[in-house]
Amino acid sequence: MAALPPTVLAVVAVGYVLLAVRRGREPKGWNRWRTAGFLAGVALVAAAVTGPVSAFAETDFRGHMLQHLMIGMLAPLGLVLAAPVTLLLRSLPPVHGRRVGAVLRCRAVHLLTDPWIALLLSVGAMVALYCTPLYRITSTGGLSHHLTHLHFLLSGCLFAWVIAGPDPAPRRPSVPLRLVVLGVAIAVHTALSQLMYAGLLVDVPVPAEQLRGAAEIMYYGGDIAELLLAFALVSTWRPARAAARSGPGAGPGSGPGAGPAAFRTDAVSRYGR
Repeated sequence: MAALPPTVLAVVAVGYVLLAVRRGREPKGWNRWRTAGFLAGVALVAAAVTGPVSAFAETDFRGHMLQHLMIGMLAPLGLVLAAPVTLLLRSLPPVHGRRVGAVLRCRAVHLLTDPWIALLLSVGAMVALYCTPLYRITSTGGLSHHLTHLHFLLSGCLFAWVIAGPDPAPRRPSVPLRLVVLGVAIAVHTALSQLMYAGLLVDVPVPAEQLRGAAEIMYYGGDIAELLLAFALVSTWRPARAAARSGPGAGPGSGPGAGPAAFRTDAVSRYGR
């Protein structure tokens, strides 16, 4: 079981690189920075679940928090900003690309990509982990421990995708709303780290020194990850361009507020050819 996550990560990394190399030979090409970002994200996950970081996490709560930061906040940045869904859609035959597009348009994905739901699954789960007996249960190791890691990785990727992901998404909210949700996430992280530093309202049975050290990792590391996510969001914001698209002569499916029909055109027709 210990070798399973690195093996899976290696397969995912190789698969992405092979698809990126194939797309790189086409006229449109593929951005090498996206490939580098994806490999960096995979490397962060691998470093968190193996080697010194994993060993540190088994004996010290500060190691656990470092592990959580790498898996749930930093790695998702690289993985999501690498646009893996776009790469997949550009690599698949049209019929399979349409199926992927259909999955992205289903009701379950619509629900999950609501920014408040993504916030609850990511940041809310962290509050539940440290402010309830849940940490005592999952810290004993075994399946619950691995499922916790998986949850934070997936919820971190979901949150990053909803906030600033370059991949197509159904009914993506406006940039101002996503900035508000990100601001709430920053506020919750800050409040939780301060409560943890003071030893208030948290249920983590570790020495005070470890608790304060972990709170500092959460506070400063979380700020770095969320500022990078905010930068990724605002760097893609083009209000003037959006206004031009929605002006006279623009089709009914133009602009960032376009409905499901526009999403189908962008996610399937554009990349599924």
